[in-house]
Amino acid sequence: MKLDGKRVLVCNCAGTMPLDAAKLAMALGSDRPAIHHLLCRAQRQAFVDAVAPGEPVIVACTQEAPVFDAAAEEAAPEAAVRYVNIRERAGWSEQATAATPKIAALLAEAALDLQPTPTVPLSSTGVTLVLGRDEVAVAAARQLAQRLSVTLVLLGAVEVAPPSLAAFPIFRGRLHRVGGHLGAFAVEFAECGAALPSSRAVLAFGPSGDASMNADVILDLTGDRPLFHGRDGYHRADPGSETQVQKAILDVADMVGEFEKPRYVRVNPTICAHSRNSKIGCTKCLEACPSGAIQPDGDAVAVDPFACSGHGACASACPTGAIAYDMPGGDGLYQRLRTLLDTYRRAGGERPALLVHDTGRGAELIEAIGRHGRGLPANVLPLAVNQVTQLGLDALLCALAYGAVEVRLLVGPEQRGHTAALEQAAELASAIAAGLGYGEGRCLLDWSEDPDLLETALYRRLPEAVGSPAEFYPAGGRRSVQSVALRHLHAHAPTPVDQMALPAGAPFGAVLVDSAKCTLCLSCVGACPTRALGDNPDKPQLSFVEASCVQCGLCRSTCPEAAITLEPRLDFTRAAERRVLKEEEPCHCIRCGKPFGTRSGLEKMLEKLSGHPMFSAPGRLDLLKMCSDCRVVAQMDMPQPLAGRPRPLPRTTDDYLRERETKEPTRH
Repeated sequence: MKLDGKRVLVCNCAGTMPLDAAKLAMALGSDRPAIHHLLCRAQRQAFVDAVAPGEPVIVACTQEAPVFDAAAEEAAPEAAVRYVNIRERAGWSEQATAATPKIAALLAEAALDLQPTPTVPLSSTGVTLVLGRDEVAVAAARQLAQRLSVTLVLLGAVEVAPPSLAAFPIFRGRLHRVGGHLGAFAVEFAECGAALPSSRAVLAFGPSGDASMNADVILDLTGDRPLFHGRDGYHRADPGSETQVQKAILDVADMVGEFEKPRYVRVNPTICAHSRNSKIGCTKCLEACPSGAIQPDGDAVAVDPFACSGHGACASACPTGAIAYDMPGGDGLYQRLRTLLDTYRRAGGERPALLVHDTGRGAELIEAIGRHGRGLPANVLPLAVNQVTQLGLDALLCALAYGAVEVRLLVGPEQRGHTAALEQAAELASAIAAGLGYGEGRCLLDWSEDPDLLETALYRRLPEAVGSPAEFYPAGGRRSVQSVALRHLHAHAPTPVDQMALPAGAPFGAVLVDSAKCTLCLSCVGACPTRALGDNPDKPQLSFVEASCVQCGLCRSTCPEAAITLEPRLDFTRAAERRVLKEEEPCHCIRCGKPFGTRSGLEKMLEKLSGHPMFSAPGRLDLLKMCSDCRVVAQMDMPQPLAGRPRPLPRTTDDYLRERETKEPTRH
């Protein structure tokens, strides 16, 4: 069987999955596949024959990937092989006989050609800093010193026996500041002193002072709060757990050489709503980032790719799409959602529920349900992502528009305290769906750590499918995708409404202008990062496109007259139209008649300057009613109150000679 030019190999895993070749071919619109029985063992030659021509191959098995990789390396090293798990995610289930649409959807998703994620280089020579408080840290440093260059810094005044062999330097100090990443950590200490070689029963330390150290890797065995969240090169273990300590030591010992890490996010500073004209607008990404990798950079923000842990909350929170999660690259997530749900529906599946999980703890829970429980229901489509927190409102609305009756976001315990952006997105998507009549709780977070509890939740009665699934291709930026999804949901809503009020902080809404206060200075137009506010080059006019507004508040904070307020809402009728908020006829110069400025702006200036000493003389206020050219001419014609007597002209030799010539004829 071939999908998108890739040969697909399917195995029923020794008959433990009831796969129907005819139904699978019909669901995928492809030729009938050969259902193998033991592809990884007795029928391995079928895999070798498939990769031999060098064509891309998809194997519907992940457990035996090392076996297939070894065979491919020997038969066709240049062959590209992908793996997809249809066993724990579909075939090992009490509803396996009804899982053909889901298996087809999983295979179609695996066949997608997505943009690769860019990478950044990292390097480490093995210079290691061990932080600890007791003998556990000393023992760990002793182990690592056999392979790496180690420095041990003890934090606190715990008595520690001196090592019999000074294989690494030991200090005691107080941690002051730490920063950096794998290969470039910089650590500052206060009251830091070196261990004395004359220490006898316990370590004694010499004079202390401020000190700084550089390291490629940090091993934290203090038991305190983590110094970083998911920072490459930073390893932490509970000093009371021998298993954790030994695992951390093994991980640190391997951190030598050249590495690559994904560049998880990309930034488009031109549409960033962080700041304009020294006025702060949106700070959602700065508040959401748990790793401290985002910093203000002028009017926009900058992400340090070396410090970024790939948490994804910044992309979830960003209202404009200025920060986009690039794993997968481009619009890969939208393509996966569309392919998964569309293939499932075309294959005859009904009421699909999307289960979004990470590739770590989430995948382990699904595997446990498949191996030891009832397995996933036939209508629950698992979507594996790098971090569940990377999903934003755009992805949730797309999933609902493509026909998902529920989107369950499986969040792991390591993300507790860092899911505010994801929770807000899920609550807002659910509120929009409920407001349009699709029902309550369409998007929800699941904190299950027990596979039995997750299984029970997945087998409960799901909401009914409402409306017609969308078929649009999700092209363009985040705002474009959101707009298309919202239009579809509104067009097929059970109870459509023209307007819907939203909670404060929602990235949709209107800009309301007090016409009595507004002087059409248009400072708000220059501050708007999404060009939702616009002007007219032919006349004084302020216009607005509600679909482009992200409610960042820059216009409100920039307005000198405090004439702007924000109203979070969704307008399904005129959101994409550019409508006029205020317009005036231009005022004309009282001297030449040329149009200039706005009448409200001129009246505001006359009101404020009427009592000013510089405009107390007769006719001075009339200068404000003139264009720039006439104003200069009129000023030169006016008497200058501060001008003195004219300075006398200097006399030259020519003046004296001319005067002599006029007097000589009279003497004669």
